[in-house]
Amino acid sequence: MTQTSVILSGVEGSRSEPATEAKDPDAFACEKNPQGVLPKSPGSANFPGTGMEVCMKDHEYFVYIVCSRSGTLYIGMTNSIYRRALQHKRGDIEGFARMYHCDRLVYYESFDDVHKAIGREKQLKGWRQSRKIALIEWKNPRWADLAETWGAQMAFAGESIRTR
Repeated sequence: MTQTSVILSGVEGSRSEPATEAKDPDAFACEKNPQGVLPKSPGSANFPGTGMEVCMKDHEYFVYIVCSRSGTLYIGMTNSIYRRALQHKRGDIEGFARMYHCDRLVYYESFDDVHKAIGREKQLKGWRQSRKIALIEWKNPRWADLAETWGAQMAFAGESIRTR
């Protein structure tokens, strides 16, 4: 769900979250200029001359690499790395990644701009296999599954997960 925070004539509020969270100064991506307020993000709107501004809450995009146990790599982009990693683990995404069992998250980067993320995804896809491997090993030398425990059930000592 997209969260949109709104400032109208200095009154703060939010369409999808409590107003107390909208008071966070980092939640708004607008800056002042001589003609009023200009939005930083392309999804923001401005109402010149009215004293009202609407700013979208910052978004986050991820470029990621998943691999199979045999070393086949898949590079993708998403706005939710948690959701996408679980989709790969369950085999929900049809195509190359599912066919070659690419379900282990071994690398990811985050971006605040979708165009930068798309550009980086294209850049990585254009690299030779050896360069992709060097990138993964620079950040994750053991090729550990970074999402291994994401979505797993937790149990306290002496408690069985089966009884939950």
